[in-house]
Amino acid sequence: YFEKLCAVPHGSGNTKRISDLCADFAKELGLRYRQDGANNLVIWKEGSPGYESAPAMILQGHLDMVCAKTEDCTKDMTAEGLDLATDGEWVWAEKTTLGGDNGIAVAMILAILADDSLPHPPLEAVFTTDEETGMDGAKALDCSDLKGRQMLNLDSEREGIFTVSCAGGVRLECLLPGEAEPAKDRGFRVILSGLRGGHSGGEIDKGRGSANQLMGRVLYSAMEQVPGLRLADIRGGRFDNVICPRNEALVTVPGEQAAAFEDFLREFGGVLKNEYAASDAGITLSWEAAEVSAAFSIETTAHILHVLLALPHGVEAMSMDFPGLVQTSLNLGVMGVEADGLHFTFLVRSSFASQKEMLVQRVRSIVEYAGGTVTERSPYPGWQYVRDSALRERVLAAYRDVSGREGVIEGTHGGLECGLFVEKIPGLDVVSLGPDMRGVHSPREQLSVASTDLNYRLVCEILKRSR
Repeated sequence: YFEKLCAVPHGSGNTKRISDLCADFAKELGLRYRQDGANNLVIWKEGSPGYESAPAMILQGHLDMVCAKTEDCTKDMTAEGLDLATDGEWVWAEKTTLGGDNGIAVAMILAILADDSLPHPPLEAVFTTDEETGMDGAKALDCSDLKGRQMLNLDSEREGIFTVSCAGGVRLECLLPGEAEPAKDRGFRVILSGLRGGHSGGEIDKGRGSANQLMGRVLYSAMEQVPGLRLADIRGGRFDNVICPRNEALVTVPGEQAAAFEDFLREFGGVLKNEYAASDAGITLSWEAAEVSAAFSIETTAHILHVLLALPHGVEAMSMDFPGLVQTSLNLGVMGVEADGLHFTFLVRSSFASQKEMLVQRVRSIVEYAGGTVTERSPYPGWQYVRDSALRERVLAAYRDVSGREGVIEGTHGGLECGLFVEKIPGLDVVSLGPDMRGVHSPREQLSVASTDLNYRLVCEILKRSR
């Protein structure tokens, strides 16, 4: 089944063919199904003999994959399938991503639906779309005809690690208005580089510096030491879910202050190297002369830099249920000056909806008090840890018996579709699991054969115990 799925292009936003493929599968088996305008698909199968009255189980995965390839790959991933390869231990695709995230979930569910020898409760197979680009399929899905109140999400990537909580998130688009004016003073390009960056879901707790946040600190501190500093641009980051590794700013200073400005940057570069020696050993603060014909006024510059210094960034709260797990954070991922002022974007995450809202309030209060605007977009709910879960105990017991090992319960600071399902289906009990994968979302992606086999047997065992 995985090979059949991989033969069809199915990157995010290009899921009609793979959705139709799975719908045709349901037709061939004579199973009831529903396909919606977002290409989501739900397939129903009655319980096996002896399980007809058992509580229904939802099996869920997403149809889309991240499409990435090596520089020398000529494949058109919008129109061509993947070239699979294996050494018997791992499966991969030549020169492209594999889409094991989350094609292997769909393949396992299809195999279960096709096998009439398996004991199982009534099944509701839910295949969503565009998970990788904002969970748009799950957001659009109508769950009103789903009867299951237990769900196995098969979108995890470490065998034996069972996820039971995730962060919700929201993106904040901020604007501090300002209009550039002619500038004749000495111009400088200030460059903050050499930071490691990382994913704001998995690495926000590593203590790594954000070039966007730190450049605000650099220029605020410079403004205190160098009268007359004016900001022309401050720009960094491409993605709001990535800790920004580089920022470049354009400023002007009065000619008589140029030497003092360079002395300050030289000294402050040493301060940053000392502070970030452990997390970002390569951090470098450099500068060069630059032509700057227009910049914000001294007053507007001060206004902007006060806000940037005051805005929060990074970890705000750690989980009390899972030691070492970030509960609440925000990431200043993208910023840049445009014609109407400084634009910047935060991604706020928390497994507690109330704490997510608290950070939204904090950013909004600072920016709006300073005369700016904040717009929320792409919100998705978190999945708060439930201390009493019958499904979780069944999963752990089944894993112990199938593998001979003890499973581990974890939460994640990343986002999962589970939060949307929990919001739409009151009382839903969810566990996320999956086989070992590595290099996900890159052409180095690989899927473990042995772990996939074990996880398939595990899911079958969980279903067997579901009555």
